[in-house]
Parts: sequence; C-alpha cells; structure tokens
Amino acid sequence: MDHLHSLDFVIIAGYFLLVFAIAWYVTKKEKAGADSANYFLGGRNLGWFAIGASLFASNIGSEHLIGLSGAGARGAFPEAQFEILAALILLLLGWVFVPFYIRTGVYTMPEFLEKRYNKGARTYLSLISIISYVLTKISFTIFAGALVFEVLLGIPFWTGAIITVLATGLYTVFGGLKAVIYTDMIQALVFILGGVAATYFGLEAIGGWDNVLQAIQDNAPEPDTFMSLWRNKEYPWTGVLLGAPILGIWYWCTDQFIVQRVLSAKNIPTARKGTIFGGFLKLLPLFIFVIPGIIAYALSVTEFPDMFTIENPITGEVKTTTDAALPAMILRVMPVGIKGLVVAGFLAALMSSLSSVFNSTSTLFTFDFYKQWRPDASERELVNIGRVATIVLVIVGLAWIPLMQKLTEGGGIYKYLQSVQAYISPPIAAAFLLGIFYKKINGKGALAALWTGFVLGIGRLALEYMTQEGGLAISETSLLGTLITMNFLHYAIFLFVVSISIMLLVSLTTQSSSKELEENLVYQYGQKRKESLFKTKEFFLTMVIIVIVLILWYVFR
Repeated sequence: MDHLHSLDFVIIAGYFLLVFAIAWYVTKKEKAGADSANYFLGGRNLGWFAIGASLFASNIGSEHLIGLSGAGARGAFPEAQFEILAALILLLLGWVFVPFYIRTGVYTMPEFLEKRYNKGARTYLSLISIISYVLTKISFTIFAGALVFEVLLGIPFWTGAIITVLATGLYTVFGGLKAVIYTDMIQALVFILGGVAATYFGLEAIGGWDNVLQAIQDNAPEPDTFMSLWRNKEYPWTGVLLGAPILGIWYWCTDQFIVQRVLSAKNIPTARKGTIFGGFLKLLPLFIFVIPGIIAYALSVTEFPDMFTIENPITGEVKTTTDAALPAMILRVMPVGIKGLVVAGFLAALMSSLSSVFNSTSTLFTFDFYKQWRPDASERELVNIGRVATIVLVIVGLAWIPLMQKLTEGGGIYKYLQSVQAYISPPIAAAFLLGIFYKKINGKGALAALWTGFVLGIGRLALEYMTQEGGLAISETSLLGTLITMNFLHYAIFLFVVSISIMLLVSLTTQSSSKELEENLVYQYGQKRKESLFKTKEFFLTMVIIVIVLILWYVFR
C-alpha cells in the first residue's frame, strides 16, 4: 500500500473538524478577543498540564517531523542531542527564569529586557525575534506541511503550503493563545501516538530491531557511529556539551515562542510543574522521530529502494531527499485507517507549531512596537492589530520558502535550522543569563554585546553562502577562514564568550550607581525567591529527568 484510502481521508477530515470545534468552543467560552491579556496570554490562569503539553506541542514542527526523522535516516544521530538537552534546559526555565518572568508581570521577553536594561535592548530582541520567526519557524513549518501534503496526499507543494497556512491561521487569528494551547493538548496526544505507531509498524515491516541493526551494519558508510550520540564529525562532543546548551537556553528560556506558555500560568509553582512535565515529554522525540527515521533507512536498503524519492504530481519532477523519510514510511508500512490517524497526527504537529509562532509573533509586534507607538490604544485595537500582524507575517514567511528550499536541497533541514540559530542565539542567551545572575551588568554593556554578536553571527552566515560553489575565495588557514569553517556549535561557543567579555568590559567601565542597581525592578522581584523546594515532588521529578538523560547518553554513547 503506497497511498491513502478513502477511510484515511475520512479520519483526517474528522480530526481537522475536531480541532476547529475545540478552538471555536474555547474562543466563544473564554471570549478570547475581549482583551489583550486573554488573547495573548490566555487570561494568565492556565494549569500545568496544558502548559507542559503546549510547550511540547508548539515546539514539534518541521524540524522534527521532517528534519529530525531525516537526520535519523542520514545517520546524523547526534541531532537527537538537541531534544535530550531540551529536557534539562526546561528545568532551568522552571527553576531559574520563571520566578523573574512571572513576578515582573511582563507580556514579552523584550519587555523583560527593558525592565532589566533599557529600551534599546527591548527593540533589539523584538526585531531579531520577529525576523528569526519569519526566516526559520514560520517558513520551515509551512515548508514541512507542504512536503507532507506532497508526499502523503499527492497535493502539489505550493497548494499544500497554502492549505497549511489557512487551516492553522483560521483558529489562531480568532482564538488567541488559549485556543492555541487547548488545541495543542489534543494535538500532542495524537502525534505522540502517531510516532509510536510509526515505530511499531516500521519494526514490524522489517522484522524487528535486530534486522534494523543488521541493515545498518551491512549498508551504512560508518555503521559503528550511525547510532552514536557522541561519535560524529559533524557534531563534536565539545560542541554538543558546550555549544548546544547555549542554543537551548536562548530557545527554551528566552524565546517568546516558548516562554509565552509559562507566562500564561496561574502562578510560579504551576509554571514550574508545566516545565517539568514538558521536560519529560521532550525525551520522546528520540523514540518517535529519530528511531523511525533510522527504521526508514533500514527499509530503504532492504525493502524499498525508492523510499526517499518524491515525484511531483503535476510536473512529474523527481527528487530524492532523506527529509521525506517519515512520510514515506507512513505510506509503505501503515494499515488503512491507522495510516489516516498517523497522517492526522503529523499534520497536527505542524499546525500546533505554526499556530504557536503565529500567536507569539503577533504578541511581539503588538506590545513591543504598536503599543509603544500608540500607548493609549484600546484593548480591542491591540487584539485586531495582533490579527493583522499575523496575516502579514504569514505572507512574508511564504515568500521566504523558495530560498529555503534551495538551501536544504537533498536533506539536512534540521542541521540548517540549528546552524542559523547558533549565529543569533549566543548574545541573547548571554544578556539574559548575566542579567539575572550578575547585578553589575548594565544596559550599555548589554547593547554592545548584542550588536557585536549580531554582526559576527550574521557575518558568518553571509560568508558561508558567499564562499559556496566557487564563490568568494578565502584561505582556510587565515583567521577569517578559520571562523568560517569552524563547526557551527564551536562558533556558538566563540560568540558566547565574546558576548560575555564585551558585556563585562563595557559594563564595568561604565558602571551605574549602586542606588540605581538596587532600584532595578528585576532584582527587587528576584530577591523574593526564598522558597525551600529541595524536599518537594517537583525536585524529585527533576532528578528523575536528569537520571534518564544520563542513561540515554550512556546507552547511545
């Protein structure tokens, strides 16, 4: 069976109707458009289960369904490290960052930087966040949705892209964050079950895990490192241990896209429980995305030689990419009915991620730009501007897709995403970390580090593409050549160290008065943290996550 049957389509349609019904119910019941707190932060009264499920569901997007499973099929197993490390970094969000965020009562992360530093820091983070959302999250997720439609449903790529946008944008624009989070809860359950089903039926098709290992041993270019988290030239262990956490702190602890979920919590303990629950869920992608990708590789060398081949239903153009690993395996190994449910689950993941970034982007634009320009804007006006901003940014994201397609030809979408993030995240992570832990860092130091890091990061990204395919010639032995050819995770470490150094140097040479420091709102709120938590259930569950991570590192060493 290499196509969907009518029962599969009925199940997919039924699932979409369920999602829209839930979003409509939440929107009507909660009056999501009544005021900005309701629309953008779900009324700040959500529970830990909804927050944890939404943290997980909103994160799962193209880089998982398409990129992460493709990484498993290519033997880029260490890409699973970003998921495993996320479980640990979510603990950092809950225990360290959440008290500051919730007590300051902010709507956005740039607003927090303004309270800690100055308005310039707020403007910088707002601009960088919106640009990165358009160039990565929005365009990547639309791209993946279109690819899923193309491979699974035989719908042309751009038609699939537009369907993905319209289906998701509809309930996001009208329902706000609460509609996003409640649909996330359903979608998280569906695509977890879908990933488990993909693993189960994939193993059944090839005859068990031993046959997968044998296929790797007989056919993989480097079979001994095909499933190692640590022994991979593209992902050196030093980069994984020291560089990847920098990207993780930026994404999980300072990015509006993620942190907006914990800002919607009833209180600090609820937010912390949500991050711990999210940490447990983040241990799953290794098993429901990477492992199915590995099984897909084994099937491609034993059962289906054309596993990764896609034919455009309109033009007849044929292309080969490992990024099609998971959708292709679904078509070949799933029984009728289950196939439709799994496809619905993976479309759910795409919709969940896309709806979350739509809402977060509109929140940033509305509060960090429009409200600054029109401080007396009514609640209704703010909500409407957020809706318009979402529509405009979607159009820009669609326009970026053709270039992104070119950059990810042949597979490797997950690595590309992580490398782009490695060039923009270190200075932001440094500004938040030092801003919380070191009182003497001031606004001048933060701004100097942010803009220096931006120039060095974007400069590296630009030079990478200028030197490709016979372009600009730069000697690899020169300082500039070394910086360009350095592994992207090592470059993240370099950027982080440079940012911290500049922040310290400028801050200490332009030191603010001690009175001004003591009056800083961030530290007034931070001083209130006098909780004894080491004997609580939350602390025990935190230790459980840490132990599981250590076990995974040992098993897949």
